[in-house]
Amino acid sequence: MAPNKSVLNPEQRNADIELLKTQEFDIFVIGGGVVGSGIALDAAARGLSVALVESDDFAAGTSSRSSKLIHGGLRYLEQFDFKLVREALHERELMITEQAPHLVKPLSFVYPLHKKYFDRIYVGAGLMLYDLLRGKLRAVPWHKYISFGEMRNEARSLNPEIVTGGLVYYDAQVDDARHTMMVARTAKDNGAHIVTGATVTQITRTPARVTGAVVSIDGHSINVKAKVVVAAAGIWNEELYQQFGIKPGYKIKMSKGVHIILPKDAIDAHTGIIIKTSLSVLFIIPWGNEWLLGTTDTDYTGDREYPLAESTDVEYILNEANKVLLPKIRRDQILSTYAGLRPLVSPAKDSSTTKISREHTVDHPINGFVSIAGGKYTTYRIMAADAVDAAVKDLEGQVPKSSTKGIPLIGAVGYKNLVKQIASLAQSYSLSTVCVERMLNRYGSLISDIFQMIAKDSALATEVVPGSGYIKAEVLYAATHEGARSLVDILARRLRLVMESSEHGLSAAQELAQLVAPTLGWSADDIAREVAAFEKYIAMEMEAI
Repeated sequence: MAPNKSVLNPEQRNADIELLKTQEFDIFVIGGGVVGSGIALDAAARGLSVALVESDDFAAGTSSRSSKLIHGGLRYLEQFDFKLVREALHERELMITEQAPHLVKPLSFVYPLHKKYFDRIYVGAGLMLYDLLRGKLRAVPWHKYISFGEMRNEARSLNPEIVTGGLVYYDAQVDDARHTMMVARTAKDNGAHIVTGATVTQITRTPARVTGAVVSIDGHSINVKAKVVVAAAGIWNEELYQQFGIKPGYKIKMSKGVHIILPKDAIDAHTGIIIKTSLSVLFIIPWGNEWLLGTTDTDYTGDREYPLAESTDVEYILNEANKVLLPKIRRDQILSTYAGLRPLVSPAKDSSTTKISREHTVDHPINGFVSIAGGKYTTYRIMAADAVDAAVKDLEGQVPKSSTKGIPLIGAVGYKNLVKQIASLAQSYSLSTVCVERMLNRYGSLISDIFQMIAKDSALATEVVPGSGYIKAEVLYAATHEGARSLVDILARRLRLVMESSEHGLSAAQELAQLVAPTLGWSADDIAREVAAFEKYIAMEMEAI
Protein backbone atom coordinates (compact mmCIF):
# COMPACT_ATOMS: atom_id res chain seq x y z
CA MET A 1 0.00 0.00 0.00
CA ALA A 2 1.32 3.48 -0.93
CA PRO A 3 2.17 5.72 2.04
CA ASN A 4 -0.44 8.30 2.97
CA LYS A 5 1.21 11.60 2.04
CA SER A 6 -1.49 13.65 3.79
CA VAL A 7 -0.67 12.48 7.32
CA LEU A 8 0.06 15.21 9.88
CA ASN A 9 1.73 13.95 13.06
CA PRO A 10 4.89 14.42 15.19
CA GLU A 11 7.12 12.49 12.77
CA GLN A 12 5.87 14.52 9.80
CA ARG A 13 6.29 17.75 11.76
CA ASN A 14 9.88 16.93 12.70
CA ALA A 15 10.73 16.01 9.11
CA ASP A 16 9.25 19.27 7.81
CA ILE A 17 11.13 21.29 10.46
CA GLU A 18 14.38 19.81 9.14
CA LEU A 19 13.41 20.85 5.61
CA LEU A 20 12.70 24.41 6.79
CA LYS A 21 16.36 24.61 7.84
CA THR A 22 17.84 23.66 4.47
CA GLN A 23 15.42 24.25 1.59
CA GLU A 24 14.55 27.48 -0.22
CA PHE A 25 10.83 27.60 -0.90
CA ASP A 26 8.97 29.31 -3.72
CA ILE A 27 6.14 30.23 -1.35
CA PHE A 28 6.28 30.52 2.44
CA VAL A 29 2.81 30.90 4.02
CA ILE A 30 2.18 32.43 7.43
CA GLY A 31 -1.14 31.27 8.92
CA GLY A 32 -2.99 27.96 9.19
CA GLY A 33 -6.55 29.20 8.91
CA VAL A 34 -8.70 28.25 5.94
CA VAL A 35 -7.15 30.90 3.66
CA GLY A 36 -3.54 30.09 4.58
CA SER A 37 -4.21 26.38 4.17
CA GLY A 38 -5.94 27.12 0.87
CA ILE A 39 -2.91 29.11 -0.32
CA ALA A 40 -0.60 26.21 0.54
CA LEU A 41 -2.84 23.86 -1.46
CA ASP A 42 -3.16 26.21 -4.42
CA ALA A 43 0.57 26.85 -4.65
CA ALA A 44 1.57 23.19 -4.16
CA ALA A 45 -0.95 22.11 -6.81
CA ARG A 46 0.77 24.46 -9.28
CA GLY A 47 4.01 22.56 -8.72
CA LEU A 48 5.63 25.19 -6.49
CA SER A 49 7.67 24.32 -3.41
CA VAL A 50 5.63 25.42 -0.40
CA ALA A 51 6.00 25.67 3.36
CA LEU A 52 3.28 26.76 5.80
CA VAL A 53 3.77 27.68 9.45
CA GLU A 54 1.08 28.32 12.05
CA SER A 55 1.81 29.63 15.53
CA ASP A 56 -0.98 27.61 17.16
CA ASP A 57 -3.20 25.01 15.47
CA PHE A 58 -5.14 24.80 12.21
CA ALA A 59 -8.21 27.03 12.47
CA ALA A 60 -7.30 28.03 16.02
CA GLY A 61 -8.65 31.53 15.38
CA THR A 62 -11.47 32.83 13.20
CA SER A 63 -11.65 29.72 10.99
CA SER A 64 -13.05 27.57 13.83
CA ARG A 65 -15.43 30.22 15.17
CA SER A 66 -17.78 30.96 12.28
CA SER A 67 -21.49 30.24 11.93
CA LYS A 68 -20.49 26.95 10.22
CA LEU A 69 -22.29 28.00 7.03
CA ILE A 70 -21.23 27.78 3.41
CA HIS A 71 -23.51 30.41 1.91
CA GLY A 72 -23.86 33.20 -0.62
CA GLY A 73 -24.83 35.81 1.94
CA LEU A 74 -28.46 36.82 1.52
CA ARG A 75 -27.83 40.18 3.19
CA TYR A 76 -25.33 41.15 0.48
CA LEU A 77 -28.21 41.23 -2.01
CA GLU A 78 -29.64 44.21 -0.14
CA GLN A 79 -26.26 45.91 -0.63
CA PHE A 80 -26.44 45.04 -4.38
CA ASP A 81 -23.17 43.11 -4.14
CA PHE A 82 -24.22 40.59 -6.77
CA LYS A 83 -20.64 39.67 -7.70
CA LEU A 84 -19.84 38.49 -4.17
CA VAL A 85 -23.09 36.54 -3.90
CA ARG A 86 -22.63 34.87 -7.29
CA GLU A 87 -19.04 33.96 -6.48
CA ALA A 88 -19.93 32.52 -3.07
CA LEU A 89 -22.92 30.56 -4.39
CA HIS A 90 -20.79 29.00 -7.11
CA GLU A 91 -18.26 27.92 -4.47
CA ARG A 92 -21.10 26.50 -2.36
CA GLU A 93 -22.36 24.37 -5.23
CA LEU A 94 -18.84 23.17 -6.01
CA MET A 95 -18.15 22.13 -2.40
CA ILE A 96 -21.41 20.22 -2.02
CA THR A 97 -21.11 18.33 -5.29
CA GLU A 98 -17.41 17.73 -5.97
CA GLN A 99 -14.84 19.21 -3.62
CA ALA A 100 -16.11 18.24 -0.19
CA PRO A 101 -19.41 16.32 -0.29
CA HIS A 102 -18.37 14.50 2.90
CA LEU A 103 -17.96 17.77 4.80
CA VAL A 104 -20.37 20.29 3.26
CA LYS A 105 -24.09 19.46 3.46
CA PRO A 106 -27.21 21.22 2.16
CA LEU A 107 -29.24 22.86 4.93
CA SER A 108 -32.74 24.31 4.72
CA PHE A 109 -33.79 27.57 6.35
CA VAL A 110 -37.20 29.10 6.83
CA TYR A 111 -37.61 32.85 6.58
CA PRO A 112 -40.75 33.62 8.62
CA LEU A 113 -43.18 36.08 7.03
CA HIS A 114 -44.92 38.67 9.18
CA LYS A 115 -46.71 40.73 6.51
CA LYS A 116 -48.15 37.97 4.39
CA TYR A 117 -48.24 39.65 0.97
CA PHE A 118 -45.56 42.34 1.14
CA ASP A 119 -42.95 40.04 2.74
CA ARG A 120 -43.74 37.22 0.36
CA ILE A 121 -43.23 39.42 -2.70
CA TYR A 122 -40.19 41.33 -1.40
CA VAL A 123 -38.33 38.44 0.21
CA GLY A 124 -39.44 36.00 -2.49
CA ALA A 125 -37.93 38.22 -5.18
CA GLY A 126 -34.66 38.27 -3.28
CA LEU A 127 -34.64 34.49 -2.93
CA MET A 128 -35.44 34.07 -6.62
CA LEU A 129 -32.38 36.17 -7.46
CA TYR A 130 -30.36 34.19 -4.90
CA ASP A 131 -31.31 30.94 -6.65
CA LEU A 132 -30.57 32.33 -10.10
CA LEU A 133 -27.13 33.70 -9.21
CA ARG A 134 -25.71 30.26 -8.46
CA GLY A 135 -25.38 29.43 -12.15
CA LYS A 136 -25.77 26.02 -13.80
CA LEU A 137 -25.01 23.78 -10.82
CA ARG A 138 -28.04 22.65 -8.83
CA ALA A 139 -26.78 21.17 -5.58
CA VAL A 140 -29.75 22.38 -3.50
CA PRO A 141 -33.49 22.79 -4.24
CA TRP A 142 -35.11 26.08 -5.24
CA HIS A 143 -36.77 28.18 -2.57
CA LYS A 144 -40.50 27.72 -1.96
CA TYR A 145 -43.37 29.36 -0.12
CA ILE A 146 -45.01 27.47 2.77
CA SER A 147 -48.37 28.29 4.30
CA PHE A 148 -49.10 29.01 7.95
CA GLY A 149 -50.12 25.36 8.47
CA GLU A 150 -46.97 24.05 6.81
CA MET A 151 -44.92 26.48 8.86
CA ARG A 152 -46.38 25.01 12.05
CA ASN A 153 -45.17 21.57 10.94
CA GLU A 154 -41.69 22.82 10.01
CA ALA A 155 -41.05 25.13 12.97
CA ARG A 156 -43.61 24.83 15.75
CA SER A 157 -41.52 27.07 18.00
CA LEU A 158 -42.17 30.12 15.79
CA ASN A 159 -44.80 32.31 17.49
CA PRO A 160 -48.08 31.70 15.56
CA GLU A 161 -49.43 35.11 16.58
CA ILE A 162 -46.80 37.02 14.59
CA VAL A 163 -45.87 34.59 11.79
CA THR A 164 -48.21 34.19 8.81
CA GLY A 165 -46.22 31.73 6.71
CA GLY A 166 -42.70 31.36 5.42
CA LEU A 167 -40.23 30.96 2.61
CA VAL A 168 -37.90 27.96 2.66
CA TYR A 169 -34.51 28.25 0.99
CA TYR A 170 -31.25 26.31 1.10
CA ASP A 171 -27.63 26.99 1.91
CA ALA A 172 -25.03 24.57 3.30
CA GLN A 173 -23.31 23.68 6.56
CA VAL A 174 -19.74 22.72 7.43
CA ASP A 175 -17.64 21.95 10.48
CA ASP A 176 -15.24 24.80 9.78
CA ALA A 177 -12.33 23.57 11.91
CA ARG A 178 -12.47 20.08 10.42
CA HIS A 179 -12.77 21.44 6.89
CA THR A 180 -9.75 23.74 7.40
CA MET A 181 -7.67 20.85 8.70
CA MET A 182 -8.72 18.76 5.66
CA VAL A 183 -7.63 21.60 3.35
CA ALA A 184 -4.26 21.54 5.10
CA ARG A 185 -4.01 17.76 4.73
CA THR A 186 -4.86 18.08 1.05
CA ALA A 187 -2.09 20.66 0.72
CA LYS A 188 0.28 18.20 2.40
CA ASP A 189 -0.90 15.48 0.02
CA ASN A 190 0.08 17.79 -2.85
CA GLY A 191 3.58 18.30 -1.47
CA ALA A 192 3.34 21.25 0.93
CA HIS A 193 5.46 21.19 4.09
CA ILE A 194 3.50 22.13 7.20
CA VAL A 195 4.55 22.99 10.74
CA THR A 196 2.18 24.11 13.49
CA GLY A 197 3.41 25.54 16.78
CA ALA A 198 5.82 27.73 14.76
CA THR A 199 5.88 31.51 15.20
CA VAL A 200 7.36 33.95 12.68
CA THR A 201 9.41 36.50 14.61
CA GLN A 202 10.95 38.47 11.73
CA ILE A 203 11.42 38.54 7.98
CA THR A 204 14.76 38.54 6.22
CA ARG A 205 15.29 40.95 3.35
CA THR A 206 17.64 42.86 1.10
CA PRO A 207 16.88 46.51 0.25
CA ALA A 208 15.03 45.29 -2.84
CA ARG A 209 13.00 42.32 -1.62
CA VAL A 210 11.96 39.95 1.14
CA THR A 211 14.04 36.76 1.15
CA GLY A 212 12.49 34.65 3.91
CA ALA A 213 11.61 34.65 7.59
CA VAL A 214 12.93 33.80 11.03
CA VAL A 215 10.74 31.21 12.72
CA SER A 216 10.71 30.20 16.40
CA ILE A 217 9.96 26.48 16.82
CA ASP A 218 10.20 24.59 20.11
CA GLY A 219 12.56 27.18 21.58
CA HIS A 220 14.86 27.35 18.56
CA SER A 221 15.12 29.94 15.78
CA ILE A 222 15.28 28.86 12.15
CA ASN A 223 16.09 31.05 9.16
CA VAL A 224 13.75 29.95 6.38
CA LYS A 225 14.65 30.98 2.84
CA ALA A 226 11.77 31.81 0.51
CA LYS A 227 11.29 33.62 -2.78
CA VAL A 228 7.91 34.96 -1.62
CA VAL A 229 6.42 35.23 1.87
CA VAL A 230 2.61 35.29 1.99
CA ALA A 231 0.89 36.53 5.15
CA ALA A 232 -2.56 35.00 5.66
CA ALA A 233 -2.86 35.58 9.38
CA GLY A 234 -6.22 37.39 9.34
CA ILE A 235 -6.52 39.71 12.33
CA TRP A 236 -2.78 39.29 12.99
CA ASN A 237 -1.68 40.65 9.61
CA GLU A 238 -1.31 44.25 10.79
CA GLU A 239 0.88 43.13 13.66
CA LEU A 240 3.07 41.25 11.16
CA TYR A 241 3.46 44.40 9.04
CA GLN A 242 4.51 46.36 12.11
CA GLN A 243 6.92 43.61 13.16
CA PHE A 244 8.41 43.49 9.65
CA GLY A 245 8.70 47.27 9.23
CA ILE A 246 6.55 47.21 6.08
CA LYS A 247 3.78 49.75 5.48
CA PRO A 248 0.41 48.01 4.95
CA GLY A 249 -1.89 48.93 2.08
CA TYR A 250 -4.97 48.42 4.23
CA LYS A 251 -6.26 48.75 7.76
CA ILE A 252 -7.99 45.99 9.72
CA LYS A 253 -10.91 46.66 12.01
CA MET A 254 -11.91 43.74 14.20
CA SER A 255 -15.56 42.73 14.61
CA LYS A 256 -16.59 40.20 17.23
CA GLY A 257 -19.15 37.51 16.42
CA VAL A 258 -20.59 35.45 19.28
CA HIS A 259 -22.62 32.22 19.12
CA ILE A 260 -24.47 30.20 21.73
CA ILE A 261 -25.26 26.46 21.67
CA LEU A 262 -28.58 25.06 22.94
CA PRO A 263 -29.80 21.47 23.37
CA LYS A 264 -32.09 20.09 20.66
CA ASP A 265 -35.20 20.15 22.88
CA ALA A 266 -34.88 23.92 23.41
CA ILE A 267 -36.43 24.62 19.98
CA ASP A 268 -39.11 22.61 18.15
CA ALA A 269 -38.20 22.85 14.47
CA HIS A 270 -37.11 20.61 11.59
CA THR A 271 -35.21 23.32 9.73
CA GLY A 272 -32.93 26.26 10.29
CA ILE A 273 -34.49 29.67 10.87
CA ILE A 274 -33.22 33.07 9.74
CA ILE A 275 -34.49 36.22 11.45
CA LYS A 276 -33.89 39.78 10.27
CA THR A 277 -32.76 42.00 13.14
CA SER A 278 -32.30 45.77 13.37
CA LEU A 279 -28.54 45.26 12.98
CA SER A 280 -28.21 42.28 10.63
CA VAL A 281 -29.61 38.75 10.68
CA LEU A 282 -29.75 36.02 13.32
CA PHE A 283 -29.36 32.38 12.35
CA ILE A 284 -30.92 29.52 14.32
CA ILE A 285 -29.05 26.54 12.93
CA PRO A 286 -29.48 22.79 13.52
CA TRP A 287 -26.14 21.32 14.61
CA GLY A 288 -26.39 17.56 15.22
CA ASN A 289 -28.15 17.18 18.56
CA GLU A 290 -27.90 20.88 19.32
CA TRP A 291 -28.88 24.31 18.02
CA LEU A 292 -26.34 26.97 17.07
CA LEU A 293 -27.55 30.59 17.41
CA GLY A 294 -25.72 33.69 16.24
CA THR A 295 -24.19 35.96 15.51
CA THR A 296 -23.33 39.35 16.94
CA ASP A 297 -21.39 42.01 15.07
CA THR A 298 -19.67 44.44 17.42
CA ASP A 299 -16.46 46.47 17.23
CA TYR A 300 -13.62 44.84 19.12
CA THR A 301 -10.38 46.33 20.42
CA GLY A 302 -9.44 43.71 23.03
CA ASP A 303 -7.03 40.80 23.11
CA ARG A 304 -6.73 39.20 19.67
CA GLU A 305 -5.72 35.87 21.13
CA TYR A 306 -8.62 35.42 23.52
CA PRO A 307 -11.88 36.90 22.21
CA LEU A 308 -14.60 35.85 24.64
CA ALA A 309 -18.37 35.94 24.71
CA GLU A 310 -19.67 38.45 27.23
CA SER A 311 -22.95 38.49 29.10
CA THR A 312 -24.27 41.33 26.91
CA ASP A 313 -23.54 39.30 23.75
CA VAL A 314 -25.50 36.35 25.12
CA GLU A 315 -28.41 38.61 26.12
CA TYR A 316 -28.56 40.10 22.61
CA ILE A 317 -28.84 36.68 20.97
CA LEU A 318 -31.48 35.50 23.46
CA ASN A 319 -33.53 38.68 23.08
CA GLU A 320 -33.50 38.61 19.27
CA ALA A 321 -34.39 34.91 19.12
CA ASN A 322 -37.16 35.31 21.68
CA LYS A 323 -38.89 37.94 19.52
CA VAL A 324 -40.16 35.06 17.36
CA LEU A 325 -39.81 31.89 19.49
CA LEU A 326 -42.31 30.26 21.86
CA PRO A 327 -41.60 29.02 24.43
CA LYS A 328 -38.82 31.54 24.97
CA ILE A 329 -35.33 30.12 25.30
CA ARG A 330 -33.63 30.60 28.65
CA ARG A 331 -30.09 31.42 29.68
CA ASP A 332 -29.88 28.31 31.86
CA GLN A 333 -30.39 26.13 28.76
CA ILE A 334 -27.13 27.30 27.13
CA LEU A 335 -24.58 24.51 26.74
CA SER A 336 -21.67 26.62 25.54
CA THR A 337 -20.59 29.81 23.80
CA TYR A 338 -17.80 30.87 21.50
CA ALA A 339 -16.56 34.13 20.01
CA GLY A 340 -14.60 34.84 16.84
CA LEU A 341 -13.05 37.94 15.28
CA ARG A 342 -13.70 39.01 11.70
CA PRO A 343 -10.99 41.07 9.97
CA LEU A 344 -12.88 43.92 8.28
CA VAL A 345 -10.58 45.58 5.78
CA SER A 346 -10.43 49.14 4.50
CA PRO A 347 -7.78 50.69 2.20
CA ALA A 348 -5.00 52.85 3.55
CA LYS A 349 -5.43 56.41 2.25
CA ASP A 350 -2.12 56.67 0.44
CA SER A 351 -1.69 53.10 -0.78
CA SER A 352 -1.11 52.33 -4.44
CA THR A 353 -0.17 48.69 -3.86
CA THR A 354 -3.47 47.29 -2.74
CA LYS A 355 -6.31 45.69 -4.61
CA ILE A 356 -9.37 46.53 -2.52
CA SER A 357 -12.81 45.03 -2.87
CA ARG A 358 -15.68 44.17 -0.58
CA GLU A 359 -14.73 40.50 -0.96
CA HIS A 360 -11.09 40.51 0.10
CA THR A 361 -7.85 42.45 -0.13
CA VAL A 362 -4.51 41.45 -1.66
CA ASP A 363 -1.53 43.66 -0.81
CA HIS A 364 1.85 43.45 -2.56
CA PRO A 365 3.89 46.30 -1.02
CA ILE A 366 7.39 44.98 -1.72
CA ASN A 367 8.95 42.28 -3.90
CA GLY A 368 8.83 38.95 -2.14
CA PHE A 369 5.96 39.82 0.20
CA VAL A 370 2.19 39.46 -0.29
CA SER A 371 -0.64 39.56 2.22
CA ILE A 372 -4.34 38.82 2.03
CA ALA A 373 -7.16 39.73 4.39
CA GLY A 374 -10.94 40.10 4.57
CA GLY A 375 -13.34 37.94 2.56
CA LYS A 376 -15.54 35.17 3.87
CA TYR A 377 -15.04 31.50 4.64
CA THR A 378 -17.09 30.33 1.65
CA THR A 379 -14.77 31.98 -0.88
CA TYR A 380 -11.49 30.82 0.68
CA ARG A 381 -10.47 28.97 -2.51
CA ILE A 382 -10.80 32.10 -4.66
CA MET A 383 -8.94 34.16 -2.06
CA ALA A 384 -6.14 31.62 -2.05
CA ALA A 385 -5.88 31.66 -5.84
CA ASP A 386 -5.74 35.49 -5.87
CA ALA A 387 -2.96 35.51 -3.26
CA VAL A 388 -0.87 32.98 -5.20
CA ASP A 389 -1.51 34.88 -8.45
CA ALA A 390 0.02 37.95 -6.80
CA ALA A 391 2.92 35.95 -5.34
CA VAL A 392 3.97 34.27 -8.59
CA LYS A 393 4.65 37.67 -10.18
CA ASP A 394 7.84 37.61 -8.11
CA LEU A 395 8.88 34.18 -9.36
CA GLU A 396 10.88 33.50 -12.49
CA GLY A 397 9.47 31.42 -15.32
CA GLN A 398 5.96 30.41 -16.21
CA VAL A 399 3.73 29.22 -13.36
CA PRO A 400 0.47 27.36 -14.14
CA LYS A 401 -2.86 28.92 -13.24
CA SER A 402 -4.82 27.76 -10.21
CA SER A 403 -6.16 24.21 -10.54
CA THR A 404 -7.95 23.84 -7.18
CA LYS A 405 -11.38 24.06 -8.77
CA GLY A 406 -10.84 20.47 -9.93
CA ILE A 407 -9.15 19.14 -6.79
CA PRO A 408 -11.40 17.35 -4.27
CA LEU A 409 -10.35 17.47 -0.63
CA ILE A 410 -9.00 14.23 0.78
CA GLY A 411 -11.82 11.91 1.82
CA ALA A 412 -14.12 13.07 -1.00
CA VAL A 413 -13.17 10.43 -3.56
CA GLY A 414 -15.09 7.24 -2.84
CA TYR A 415 -17.33 8.85 -0.21
CA LYS A 416 -20.60 8.47 -2.13
CA ASN A 417 -20.04 4.74 -2.67
CA LEU A 418 -19.36 4.25 1.05
CA VAL A 419 -22.64 5.96 1.94
CA LYS A 420 -24.42 3.06 0.23
CA GLN A 421 -22.55 0.61 2.49
CA ILE A 422 -23.31 2.14 5.91
CA ALA A 423 -25.31 -0.84 7.20
CA SER A 424 -22.71 -3.44 6.20
CA LEU A 425 -19.82 -1.32 7.53
CA ALA A 426 -21.60 -0.92 10.85
CA GLN A 427 -22.09 -4.66 11.10
CA SER A 428 -18.48 -5.44 10.16
CA TYR A 429 -17.03 -3.23 12.89
CA SER A 430 -19.75 -3.66 15.56
CA LEU A 431 -20.72 0.00 15.39
CA SER A 432 -24.15 1.60 15.12
CA THR A 433 -25.27 2.85 11.72
CA VAL A 434 -25.63 6.31 13.30
CA CYS A 435 -21.97 6.22 14.35
CA VAL A 436 -20.75 5.10 10.92
CA GLU A 437 -22.87 7.70 9.13
CA ARG A 438 -21.59 10.46 11.39
CA MET A 439 -17.96 9.42 10.85
CA LEU A 440 -18.44 9.22 7.09
CA ASN A 441 -19.56 12.84 7.20
CA ARG A 442 -16.39 13.78 9.09
CA TYR A 443 -13.74 11.65 7.39
CA GLY A 444 -15.25 10.62 4.07
CA SER A 445 -13.33 7.71 2.55
CA LEU A 446 -10.59 8.22 5.17
CA ILE A 447 -12.95 6.36 7.51
CA SER A 448 -10.97 3.28 6.48
CA ASP A 449 -8.12 4.60 8.68
CA ILE A 450 -10.49 4.59 11.67
CA PHE A 451 -11.69 1.08 10.85
CA GLN A 452 -8.09 -0.18 10.72
CA MET A 453 -7.48 1.20 14.20
CA ILE A 454 -10.60 -0.50 15.57
CA ALA A 455 -9.62 -3.78 13.92
CA LYS A 456 -6.33 -3.69 15.85
CA ASP A 457 -7.91 -2.60 19.16
CA SER A 458 -11.67 -3.03 19.63
CA ALA A 459 -11.56 -0.83 22.78
CA LEU A 460 -11.12 2.15 20.47
CA ALA A 461 -14.74 1.72 19.36
CA THR A 462 -15.87 2.83 22.85
CA GLU A 463 -17.52 6.24 23.13
CA VAL A 464 -15.32 9.02 24.52
CA VAL A 465 -18.17 10.26 26.71
CA PRO A 466 -21.39 8.21 26.87
CA GLY A 467 -23.94 9.70 24.49
CA SER A 468 -21.44 11.97 22.74
CA GLY A 469 -21.29 9.90 19.54
CA TYR A 470 -17.50 10.27 19.34
CA ILE A 471 -15.32 7.18 19.79
CA LYS A 472 -11.80 6.84 21.18
CA ALA A 473 -10.34 5.94 17.78
CA GLU A 474 -11.17 9.48 16.64
CA VAL A 475 -9.21 10.96 19.51
CA LEU A 476 -6.16 8.87 18.71
CA TYR A 477 -6.53 9.56 14.98
CA ALA A 478 -6.47 13.30 15.68
CA ALA A 479 -2.93 12.84 17.01
CA THR A 480 -1.69 10.21 14.54
CA HIS A 481 -3.08 11.71 11.30
CA GLU A 482 -4.64 15.16 11.84
CA GLY A 483 -1.85 17.19 13.40
CA ALA A 484 -3.42 17.69 16.84
CA ARG A 485 -0.78 18.56 19.44
CA SER A 486 -2.85 19.35 22.56
CA LEU A 487 -6.08 18.39 24.32
CA VAL A 488 -7.59 21.70 23.20
CA ASP A 489 -6.72 20.84 19.58
CA ILE A 490 -8.44 17.47 19.97
CA LEU A 491 -11.56 18.31 21.98
CA ALA A 492 -12.25 21.82 20.70
CA ARG A 493 -11.43 21.43 17.00
CA ARG A 494 -10.93 17.81 15.82
CA LEU A 495 -13.89 16.63 17.91
CA ARG A 496 -16.47 19.23 18.98
CA LEU A 497 -17.01 18.08 22.55
CA VAL A 498 -16.23 21.52 23.95
CA MET A 499 -19.18 23.16 22.21
CA GLU A 500 -21.57 20.21 22.09
CA SER A 501 -21.49 19.01 25.70
CA SER A 502 -22.55 20.85 28.85
CA GLU A 503 -19.46 19.43 30.58
CA HIS A 504 -17.26 20.13 27.53
CA GLY A 505 -15.26 16.87 27.73
CA LEU A 506 -13.77 17.70 31.14
CA SER A 507 -14.72 14.32 32.59
CA ALA A 508 -12.72 12.48 29.92
CA ALA A 509 -9.71 14.82 29.73
CA GLN A 510 -7.35 12.75 31.89
CA GLU A 511 -8.16 9.45 30.16
CA LEU A 512 -7.87 10.94 26.67
CA ALA A 513 -4.57 12.62 27.48
CA GLN A 514 -3.23 9.23 28.52
CA LEU A 515 -4.57 7.70 25.28
CA VAL A 516 -2.64 10.10 23.03
CA ALA A 517 0.44 10.44 25.29
CA PRO A 518 2.51 7.71 23.54
CA THR A 519 1.88 9.27 20.12
CA LEU A 520 2.63 12.82 21.25
CA GLY A 521 5.52 11.83 23.54
CA TRP A 522 3.90 13.13 26.72
CA SER A 523 5.30 12.26 30.15
CA ALA A 524 3.17 12.12 33.31
CA ASP A 525 4.03 15.78 33.93
CA ASP A 526 3.04 16.65 30.36
CA ILE A 527 -0.33 14.92 30.84
CA ALA A 528 -0.99 16.87 34.03
CA ARG A 529 -0.04 20.12 32.30
CA GLU A 530 -2.29 19.37 29.30
CA VAL A 531 -5.30 18.58 31.52
CA ALA A 532 -4.74 21.78 33.53
CA ALA A 533 -4.42 23.84 30.33
CA PHE A 534 -7.63 22.33 28.99
CA GLU A 535 -9.51 23.10 32.22
CA LYS A 536 -8.27 26.70 32.09
CA TYR A 537 -9.37 26.99 28.45
CA ILE A 538 -12.90 25.81 29.30
CA ALA A 539 -13.16 28.17 32.27
CA MET A 540 -12.26 31.14 30.04
CA GLU A 541 -14.46 30.17 27.09
CA MET A 542 -17.58 29.59 29.19
CA GLU A 543 -17.21 32.61 31.48
CA ALA A 544 -20.27 34.33 29.99
CA ILE A 545 -22.57 31.48 31.08
